[in-house]
Amino acid sequence: MTVLGRSGVRVSGLGFGGAVIGNLYREVSETTAAETVAAAWDAGIRYFDTAPHYGLGLAERRLGAALAGRARHEFSVSTKVGRILEPVPNPGRARDVAGGFAVPADFARRWDFSADGVRRSLESSVDRLGLDRVDLVLLHDPDEHWAQAVSEAYPALHELRSQGVVGAIGVGMNQWQMLRRFVTDTDVDAVMLAGRYTLLDSSGEPLLDECARRGVSALAAGVFNGGMLATDDPAAHAVYDYRPAPPQVVSRARRMVEICRRHGVALPQAAIAHAARHPAVASVVLGARSPEEVRRNAELFHAPVPEELWEELAAAGP
Repeated sequence: MTVLGRSGVRVSGLGFGGAVIGNLYREVSETTAAETVAAAWDAGIRYFDTAPHYGLGLAERRLGAALAGRARHEFSVSTKVGRILEPVPNPGRARDVAGGFAVPADFARRWDFSADGVRRSLESSVDRLGLDRVDLVLLHDPDEHWAQAVSEAYPALHELRSQGVVGAIGVGMNQWQMLRRFVTDTDVDAVMLAGRYTLLDSSGEPLLDECARRGVSALAAGVFNGGMLATDDPAAHAVYDYRPAPPQVVSRARRMVEICRRHGVALPQAAIAHAARHPAVASVVLGARSPEEVRRNAELFHAPVPEELWEELAAAGP
């Protein structure tokens, strides 16, 4: 377990990403969702991440139910603020197509990085989770909302941390440039970076280096770049950052597979280990759709990777 920044919140080196049990892209049954979280626990995972955005609150409800009865001091949970869920009158049979989750569109998301919005969102999240508290709260995707996020949402989180309502605060995004501004301009404990520190895209390294200099912890998400690095057959799942992968990206991933095989390493194993290698990274957060996926992720996370692999990958170039 690693402490986030200067907070007292501890996270396991492998974290559980909760978007998938919120029915990301397709449905996951209640039973499978509960069994998947249970498998994560059995694998030693003690850090669980979620957000209201994930399945319009479904992921939070499922995660909280699956963790109910566990000793609260044994695990940490993070959720996010920035999107308020508002009930939709008479939604009928509409589905959450725009959000990408296979759930009824009973709620609509509304951006809100105001201080009041932060408090309202967190209060609702705690209710859905059914927990006594949330350990880490992250501003979620403030890309187009820097001014309000830094002047209203961040001070609100800072106050909640000072009051002991939450243990740690931070920001989660798919881009690294604004995250670095939060690291340099505020007193966050952690940042969650998705997809920008991977075998295929290491553009976020300056952010992680800044985190290491300032004692801010990084949570590495999206390490498979949406699927391209998730198997040893990139062409079979040619998705990169949740879009069809350009041919040159597929070719590059295939070259990586060949190099990894020479060292007895699976491509997803290397993808996980690459993210975990940076000294600023406290946890690699992986989503899973089933207990089998959780167990496979844990197996890959704990499998050793020879140093020679990194040297050969670096020599191969982009």
